[in-house]
Amino acid sequence: MDRDVIVALDFSNKKEVLDFLDKFGDKKPFVKIGMELYYAEGPEIVKEIKERGHKIFLDLKLHDIPNTVEKAMRVLSRMNVDMVNLHAAGTTAMMEAALRGLTREDGTRPLLIAVTQLTSTDQESMERDLLIKEPIDQVVMHYAVTAKNAGLDGVVCSPLEAGKVHEAGGKEFLTVTPGVRFADNDKGDQKRVMTPEQAKKIGSDFIVVGRPITKAADPQAAYARCIAEFVND
Repeated sequence: MDRDVIVALDFSNKKEVLDFLDKFGDKKPFVKIGMELYYAEGPEIVKEIKERGHKIFLDLKLHDIPNTVEKAMRVLSRMNVDMVNLHAAGTTAMMEAALRGLTREDGTRPLLIAVTQLTSTDQESMERDLLIKEPIDQVVMHYAVTAKNAGLDGVVCSPLEAGKVHEAGGKEFLTVTPGVRFADNDKGDQKRVMTPEQAKKIGSDFIVVGRPITKAADPQAAYARCIAEFVND
Protein backbone atom coordinates (compact mmCIF):
# COMPACT_ATOMS: atom_id res chain seq x y z
CA MET A 1 0.00 0.00 0.00
CA ASP A 2 1.28 3.46 -0.93
CA ARG A 3 2.38 5.84 1.82
CA ASP A 4 0.01 8.68 2.62
CA VAL A 5 -0.46 11.65 4.93
CA ILE A 6 -3.63 11.69 7.07
CA VAL A 7 -4.72 15.12 8.26
CA ALA A 8 -6.21 15.09 11.76
CA LEU A 9 -9.40 17.19 11.73
CA ASP A 10 -9.15 18.23 15.36
CA PHE A 11 -11.98 20.75 15.25
CA SER A 12 -14.98 21.14 17.52
CA ASN A 13 -17.75 21.75 14.98
CA LYS A 14 -18.88 21.34 11.38
CA LYS A 15 -18.27 24.94 10.32
CA GLU A 16 -14.65 24.92 11.45
CA VAL A 17 -13.85 21.67 9.67
CA LEU A 18 -15.60 22.54 6.40
CA ASP A 19 -13.99 25.99 6.33
CA PHE A 20 -10.64 24.24 6.77
CA LEU A 21 -11.26 21.69 4.02
CA ASP A 22 -12.40 24.45 1.64
CA LYS A 23 -8.85 25.83 1.75
CA PHE A 24 -7.63 22.77 -0.18
CA GLY A 25 -9.69 23.43 -3.30
CA ASP A 26 -9.67 20.38 -5.57
CA LYS A 27 -7.19 18.51 -3.35
CA LYS A 28 -8.83 15.83 -1.22
CA PRO A 29 -6.45 14.82 1.58
CA PHE A 30 -7.00 11.64 3.57
CA VAL A 31 -8.46 12.89 6.86
CA LYS A 32 -8.94 11.64 10.42
CA ILE A 33 -12.16 12.27 12.31
CA GLY A 34 -11.59 11.86 16.02
CA MET A 35 -13.73 11.83 19.12
CA GLU A 36 -14.21 15.59 19.53
CA LEU A 37 -15.64 16.18 16.06
CA TYR A 38 -17.60 12.93 15.94
CA TYR A 39 -19.21 13.46 19.34
CA ALA A 40 -20.04 17.07 18.44
CA GLU A 41 -21.56 16.41 15.01
CA GLY A 42 -22.33 12.69 14.86
CA PRO A 43 -22.42 10.40 11.82
CA GLU A 44 -23.63 13.19 9.51
CA ILE A 45 -20.21 14.87 9.50
CA VAL A 46 -18.65 11.60 8.35
CA LYS A 47 -21.19 11.33 5.54
CA GLU A 48 -20.68 14.92 4.42
CA ILE A 49 -16.88 14.73 4.35
CA LYS A 50 -17.05 11.39 2.52
CA GLU A 51 -19.38 12.90 -0.08
CA ARG A 52 -16.77 15.62 -0.65
CA GLY A 53 -14.39 12.91 -1.85
CA HIS A 54 -12.10 12.39 1.13
CA LYS A 55 -10.84 9.09 2.48
CA ILE A 56 -11.64 8.90 6.19
CA PHE A 57 -9.90 7.34 9.18
CA LEU A 58 -12.57 7.24 11.90
CA ASP A 59 -10.53 7.38 15.08
CA LEU A 60 -12.86 6.31 17.92
CA LYS A 61 -10.53 3.79 19.62
CA LEU A 62 -13.17 1.26 20.64
CA HIS A 63 -12.47 -0.70 23.82
CA ASP A 64 -15.24 -2.72 25.45
CA ILE A 65 -16.44 -6.27 25.84
CA PRO A 66 -16.31 -8.27 22.58
CA ASN A 67 -20.07 -8.35 22.00
CA THR A 68 -20.43 -4.58 22.38
CA VAL A 69 -17.50 -3.87 20.07
CA GLU A 70 -18.81 -6.30 17.45
CA LYS A 71 -22.18 -4.52 17.37
CA ALA A 72 -20.55 -1.08 17.27
CA MET A 73 -18.30 -2.11 14.38
CA ARG A 74 -21.33 -3.39 12.49
CA VAL A 75 -22.73 0.14 12.65
CA LEU A 76 -19.42 1.72 11.58
CA SER A 77 -19.14 -0.68 8.63
CA ARG A 78 -22.21 0.98 7.10
CA MET A 79 -20.62 4.45 7.19
CA ASN A 80 -18.31 3.88 4.21
CA VAL A 81 -15.17 5.00 6.04
CA ASP A 82 -11.77 3.70 4.97
CA MET A 83 -10.12 2.94 8.32
CA VAL A 84 -11.26 2.43 11.92
CA ASN A 85 -9.43 1.51 15.10
CA LEU A 86 -9.64 -0.02 18.55
CA HIS A 87 -7.34 -0.58 21.52
CA ALA A 88 -5.19 -3.70 21.30
CA ALA A 89 -5.41 -3.85 25.10
CA GLY A 90 -8.98 -5.06 24.62
CA THR A 91 -7.59 -8.59 23.98
CA THR A 92 -7.65 -10.98 21.06
CA ALA A 93 -11.29 -11.89 21.64
CA MET A 94 -12.34 -8.26 21.28
CA MET A 95 -10.28 -7.73 18.13
CA GLU A 96 -11.69 -10.85 16.50
CA ALA A 97 -15.21 -9.75 17.40
CA ALA A 98 -14.50 -6.33 15.88
CA LEU A 99 -13.49 -7.96 12.60
CA ARG A 100 -16.70 -9.98 12.51
CA GLY A 101 -18.78 -6.88 13.06
CA LEU A 102 -16.86 -4.77 10.56
CA THR A 103 -16.99 -7.27 7.69
CA ARG A 104 -19.97 -6.72 5.40
CA GLU A 105 -22.03 -9.46 3.78
CA ASP A 106 -20.05 -9.13 0.54
CA GLY A 107 -16.77 -9.64 2.44
CA THR A 108 -15.55 -6.05 2.18
CA ARG A 109 -14.65 -3.89 5.16
CA PRO A 110 -12.62 -0.83 6.15
CA LEU A 111 -9.07 -1.29 7.33
CA LEU A 112 -8.95 -2.17 11.02
CA ILE A 113 -5.96 -1.12 13.07
CA ALA A 114 -5.12 -1.35 16.75
CA VAL A 115 -3.73 1.27 19.11
CA THR A 116 -0.67 -0.10 20.91
CA GLN A 117 0.39 2.65 23.31
CA LEU A 118 -0.66 6.26 22.84
CA THR A 119 2.15 8.58 21.74
CA SER A 120 1.48 10.68 24.85
CA THR A 121 2.53 7.67 26.96
CA ASP A 122 6.16 7.21 27.96
CA GLN A 123 7.92 4.57 30.04
CA GLU A 124 7.46 6.44 33.30
CA SER A 125 3.71 6.97 32.95
CA MET A 126 3.17 3.43 31.68
CA GLU A 127 4.86 1.98 34.76
CA ARG A 128 3.29 4.43 37.20
CA ASP A 129 -0.28 4.48 35.90
CA LEU A 130 -0.72 1.16 34.10
CA LEU A 131 1.59 -1.02 36.22
CA ILE A 132 3.28 -2.28 33.06
CA LYS A 133 6.95 -2.72 33.87
CA GLU A 134 8.32 -4.08 30.59
CA PRO A 135 10.15 -1.70 28.20
CA ILE A 136 7.64 0.28 26.16
CA ASP A 137 9.01 -0.91 22.81
CA GLN A 138 8.59 -4.52 23.98
CA VAL A 139 5.00 -3.80 25.00
CA VAL A 140 4.25 -2.20 21.63
CA MET A 141 5.71 -5.20 19.76
CA HIS A 142 3.66 -7.63 21.83
CA TYR A 143 0.46 -5.69 21.14
CA ALA A 144 1.35 -5.49 17.44
CA VAL A 145 1.92 -9.24 17.10
CA THR A 146 -1.28 -9.93 19.02
CA ALA A 147 -3.21 -7.66 16.65
CA LYS A 148 -1.70 -9.33 13.59
CA ASN A 149 -2.55 -12.79 14.94
CA ALA A 150 -6.13 -11.59 15.50
CA GLY A 151 -6.36 -10.73 11.80
CA LEU A 152 -6.04 -6.93 11.95
CA ASP A 153 -4.44 -4.89 9.17
CA GLY A 154 -1.97 -2.93 11.26
CA VAL A 155 -1.40 -0.78 14.31
CA VAL A 156 -1.20 2.79 15.45
CA CYS A 157 2.25 3.30 16.91
CA SER A 158 4.92 5.89 17.42
CA PRO A 159 7.07 6.42 14.31
CA LEU A 160 9.97 5.39 16.54
CA GLU A 161 8.48 1.88 16.59
CA ALA A 162 7.33 1.57 12.96
CA GLY A 163 10.42 -0.24 11.71
CA LYS A 164 10.30 -2.78 14.51
CA VAL A 165 6.58 -3.36 13.92
CA HIS A 166 7.32 -4.26 10.31
CA GLU A 167 10.06 -6.61 11.46
CA ALA A 168 7.60 -8.33 13.80
CA GLY A 169 4.49 -8.24 11.62
CA GLY A 170 5.80 -8.17 8.08
CA LYS A 171 5.96 -5.54 5.36
CA GLU A 172 2.21 -5.68 4.62
CA PHE A 173 1.24 -5.11 8.26
CA LEU A 174 0.44 -1.39 8.29
CA THR A 175 1.91 1.23 10.59
CA VAL A 176 -0.13 4.38 11.21
CA THR A 177 1.98 6.86 13.09
CA PRO A 178 0.89 10.03 14.88
CA GLY A 179 3.40 12.11 16.78
CA VAL A 180 4.86 13.57 13.57
CA ARG A 181 6.13 17.13 13.57
CA PHE A 182 8.25 19.25 11.26
CA ALA A 183 11.77 19.79 12.58
CA ASP A 184 10.91 23.42 13.35
CA ASN A 185 7.60 22.65 15.17
CA ASP A 186 6.83 22.43 18.87
CA LYS A 187 6.19 18.88 20.10
CA GLY A 188 2.99 19.83 21.94
CA ASP A 189 1.79 16.98 24.19
CA GLN A 190 3.45 14.26 22.12
CA LYS A 191 6.45 12.61 23.77
CA ARG A 192 7.59 10.16 21.08
CA VAL A 193 7.86 12.18 17.87
CA MET A 194 9.63 12.21 14.51
CA THR A 195 9.68 14.36 11.34
CA PRO A 196 7.84 13.21 8.15
CA GLU A 197 11.14 12.48 6.41
CA GLN A 198 12.40 10.43 9.35
CA ALA A 199 9.08 8.54 9.51
CA LYS A 200 9.44 7.61 5.85
CA LYS A 201 12.97 6.33 6.35
CA ILE A 202 11.99 4.18 9.31
CA GLY A 203 9.06 2.55 7.51
CA SER A 204 5.80 4.30 8.44
CA ASP A 205 2.97 3.62 5.99
CA PHE A 206 0.72 6.48 7.10
CA ILE A 207 1.53 9.52 9.19
CA VAL A 208 -1.17 11.41 11.06
CA VAL A 209 -0.49 15.15 11.19
CA GLY A 210 -2.67 17.59 13.07
CA ARG A 211 -1.55 20.96 14.37
CA PRO A 212 1.45 21.39 12.04
CA ILE A 213 -1.16 21.53 9.23
CA THR A 214 -4.40 22.67 10.90
CA LYS A 215 -2.73 25.53 12.79
CA ALA A 216 -0.40 26.57 9.97
CA ALA A 217 -0.70 30.02 8.43
CA ASP A 218 -1.03 28.24 5.08
CA PRO A 219 -2.48 24.76 5.66
CA GLN A 220 -2.28 23.77 2.00
CA ALA A 221 1.44 24.62 1.90
CA ALA A 222 2.03 22.70 5.14
CA TYR A 223 0.18 19.68 3.70
CA ALA A 224 2.24 19.91 0.50
CA ARG A 225 5.39 19.98 2.61
CA CYS A 226 4.29 16.79 4.38
CA ILE A 227 3.60 15.10 1.05
CA ALA A 228 7.00 16.19 -0.27
CA GLU A 229 8.86 14.92 2.80
CA PHE A 230 6.90 11.69 3.39
CA VAL A 231 5.26 10.49 0.17
CA ASN A 232 7.46 11.66 -2.67
CA ASP A 233 10.62 9.67 -3.43
